Amino acid sequence: MLPMPAATIIPIHAQKLPSPALRRFAWGVLVFFIASILWGAVVRATGSGAGCGEHWPLCNGTVFQQSPTLHTMIEFSHRVSAGAIDSILVLVLIVWTWRSTVSGHLARWAAAATIFLTVTEGALGAVLVKFGLTADSRSPMRAPVEALHFSNTLLLLASLTLVAHLLSRVHGYTRATVRLTAPIGAAIAVLIVLIVGVSGSLAALGDTLFPATSLSAALAQDFSATSSWLVRWRWTHPTIAVLSCFFLIWLLVRASKKTAHWDNRRLSALVLVLLAAQYLLGVLDVVLLAPTWLQIVHLLGADMLWAALVVLVARVTLEPIA
Repeated sequence: MLPMPAATIIPIHAQKLPSPALRRFAWGVLVFFIASILWGAVVRATGSGAGCGEHWPLCNGTVFQQSPTLHTMIEFSHRVSAGAIDSILVLVLIVWTWRSTVSGHLARWAAAATIFLTVTEGALGAVLVKFGLTADSRSPMRAPVEALHFSNTLLLLASLTLVAHLLSRVHGYTRATVRLTAPIGAAIAVLIVLIVGVSGSLAALGDTLFPATSLSAALAQDFSATSSWLVRWRWTHPTIAVLSCFFLIWLLVRASKKTAHWDNRRLSALVLVLLAAQYLLGVLDVVLLAPTWLQIVHLLGADMLWAALVVLVARVTLEPIA
């Protein structure tokens, strides 16, 4: 009997890998979701959150708008992208992932988290609209609900990032083929960055609701007893951001040593560059009094840093078994 040609022998692990089309689709869904987050920031910064009234999921009680205002168009387009298109893309991604991966694939667990977080994302968005916590609302409930909403958004972004990353793995993609390393330190680093993101969203809300006319006026607002607590607490964002550096440096040092299955040096360098860019954008945000375009760029950098950090943490903590 003639031996089988080597070219026709397919490694066992390769037969279990999801298709390249699914991997590309997963990363594409992640990019679209980041775009939706940025457009949501435009809604908040332009005061367009009340563009559809207190109706949800419909806009002003209808699907098709008659002579809509600019604020209505901004808010309605955000609802279509974040509520309809995002939900459809996530549903397709989840079904495709479950049908194309083996039992025990870690991407399935991330997809399950994505289902839950997508539902809570829509529910929290509905709460903001139905209770009028949008546009120029200064209700005491607005800041806590928005903080909870942004926390959910970051967690949803993390779960989508994990789905894309785990689908792209060729080693260590099932529960039986990974070992958990340094979970506590990595969890603290991720939690600190999550707190930085949430404090940044509250600082941006304060800048929107209580704009300053000059840098000196902004500093006076920060330390005035008559200012809203949102304004007086703006200093917490840069303070926590600086403190987070120590945890991120620990994570980057540890990641640089994990080279058995992949080289983390490029990803670690990317995280460092994004981190430095965030500090620079933060300083500009203060000096230029947080214009809308700069808030969007700052948020984009934060989302990219968060996604890169999630991948790095997954590489460090979910290490493939040799």
